[in-house]
Amino acid sequence: VQLQASGGGVVQPGGSLKLSCAVSGFDLDLGVGWFRQTPGKGREGISAIISTDDNTFYADSVKGRFTISRDKANNMVFLQMNDMKPEDTAVYYCATDVRVVADLIISFGSWGQGTQVTVSS
Repeated sequence: VQLQASGGGVVQPGGSLKLSCAVSGFDLDLGVGWFRQTPGKGREGISAIISTDDNTFYADSVKGRFTISRDKANNMVFLQMNDMKPEDTAVYYCATDVRVVADLIISFGSWGQGTQVTVSS
């Protein structure tokens, strides 16, 4: 399984950014998601898309602002981030075999290399 995340960069507060993740060797119906990590903090699961019904899940910190989607034909997963805030600054990772356990988004699979997102004026 390999994942390649891209699309990070610098954006102003209130702006938008779209992350992409190319996935190989994994069935996207089994659950993929996005996580983020800041220095000194653990990795936070922020969004997941699971099952053939496109069930989506979001952490409270991004609900209503971020949207996860996938293109199964091209094995791609996306994260559209709108109304971004300085606290969204982090390294963002995509991961496979993602599940929701006790309202937490958790990966039991593989990780990509991460892409830096900075929200700053």
